[in-house]
Amino acid sequence: MVVVKLPALIAEQAGGQREFDVEAATVGDALRALPISDLLLDERGNLRRLVNVYVDGQDAREADGLQTALDAAQEVRVIAAVAGG
Repeated sequence: MVVVKLPALIAEQAGGQREFDVEAATVGDALRALPISDLLLDERGNLRRLVNVYVDGQDAREADGLQTALDAAQEVRVIAAVAGG
């Protein structure tokens, strides 16, 4: 099992649940297993620009992105950037 943690702002859209245990081989699999995957991934299945994902503290984009392999007991943390103007 992989633990996926969400920030409060995104967790609101997931019924207030901030932590999910999912079976996933990759970061992409883990995000697609969430009930709010459409908020994290665009219509092409790519990570949205203002969403950052960290696996045990390492930016997934610096690894293999959504193809980053996961081992059991790893923590995936989703961080949403704030933009404005």
